Amino acid sequence: MNHRVFIFIVSLWGLAAYPSTDRYNVLFIISDDLTSTALSCYGNEVCHTPNIDRIAEQGVRFTRAYCQGTYCGPSRASFMSGYYPHAIGALGYKSPRSKIGDRTTWSQHFMNHGYHSARVSKIFHMGVPGGIEQGGHGADDEASWHERYNSKGPEWRAPGNGETLQNNANGKRPVVGGNTFVVVEAEGGDQVHSDGKTALKAAELLGKFAKQDKPFFLGVGFVRPHVPFVAPQKYYKPFLPYSKMKLPPKVDGDWDDIPKPGINYCTSVNMKMDIRKQKKAVGGYYASVAFLDAQVGKVMKALKDSGQADRTIVIFTSDHGFHLGEHDFWAKVSLLDESSQVPLIISVPGRKPAVCNSLVELLDLYPTLSALCGLPAQERLQGKDISKMLDDPSHVVRDAAFSVAPMRKGFLLREDNWSYIQYGENAQNGIELYDIQKDPGQFTNLARKEDFQPIVTQFQQKMANKLAEIRNNDLGN
Repeated sequence: MNHRVFIFIVSLWGLAAYPSTDRYNVLFIISDDLTSTALSCYGNEVCHTPNIDRIAEQGVRFTRAYCQGTYCGPSRASFMSGYYPHAIGALGYKSPRSKIGDRTTWSQHFMNHGYHSARVSKIFHMGVPGGIEQGGHGADDEASWHERYNSKGPEWRAPGNGETLQNNANGKRPVVGGNTFVVVEAEGGDQVHSDGKTALKAAELLGKFAKQDKPFFLGVGFVRPHVPFVAPQKYYKPFLPYSKMKLPPKVDGDWDDIPKPGINYCTSVNMKMDIRKQKKAVGGYYASVAFLDAQVGKVMKALKDSGQADRTIVIFTSDHGFHLGEHDFWAKVSLLDESSQVPLIISVPGRKPAVCNSLVELLDLYPTLSALCGLPAQERLQGKDISKMLDDPSHVVRDAAFSVAPMRKGFLLREDNWSYIQYGENAQNGIELYDIQKDPGQFTNLARKEDFQPIVTQFQQKMANKLAEIRNNDLGN
């Protein structure tokens, strides 16, 4: 049967099988480049995030959630399509549509079963800051939404007190665009910026959807704290002077046992950031997180005001993590925890709040939300249904989380006790092995130590099996 005909028939069946009054709405909120360590609900004592914390207080907060790609394009293509990046070759910054054909994306699956689907700003990949300055759709997939809205913003061009921190040793470099560490203490209010506009539009849609006779799937994509670190001036006040910001420990010889591909593309050295600039980068990042948190609060207030909160599942997460000076690394791409681990909170009305320490992947969101909303399961999906964890946080569905850094040809298997990273499919470009229980900061690479060769051999076989499993999936129907 033709895929399009099949999807149409399933859609009609779904409308009849699942009365709209019995189904949860879905509010999916995703930030950009957000490390869980910057949130107060994950233990940060400097950067306070009361609105995100409130979602955590009502839901299940996952402490070991991992992305499937440590930069935006592959990560977003993965959780929206339901496949690992290498399964469909979605390793760059394009929509996965050409790879998955007529197979349904996450939001599209909901559309085909009676949901009204909409997105505001960045869900699939959009370039930041360039794509946000232009206000276009980026790598979005039109078939995944009934409605879609972009939130154009000035980004690094916002009027205010700005400084380029990266490659600006003499202080003469002006504020610049691109994927650059820039701090702008911006003039004006929240609505000047992309995320302020996103919150406003999301609030408007929540009010509109409350009047409809069908459930909704609303994706709300915020672009902060992705560089440039631009936020209204008021959000910087708690972090001034920047000199009071604390940096992670610096360990002499930290890179000596790391293979060359394991040294991140952004470091304090190659970015020429001295201690003053490093501390300002942390303060600018935290201010961006505080700005993000305020916008999340506006969306959550709109949900409450709409009268739909008691029948809406809320998910909060990020596409990947971010280094803030750990190992003298900055930004993303590395496969260490700071870059591969993400915040993840799932709040389901009527379920008890909890903290879950089991390993999960962003890929699990698609099958899990489908199950929670009573939609048909799809065996073709490579994620797992983790909905049991919402009632039993000790429940385990994975013995390892998998992630990739395609630019480095890097692959991660993260288990309870071990983090194994290899570069190249045959580990020809290097290996990292960390004992997480004894070395949670991942400072001592054990991969070349004789005593740990049996563990390395086991992981090499596990990795070969995982890659074969991923690629042997025929995608199904």
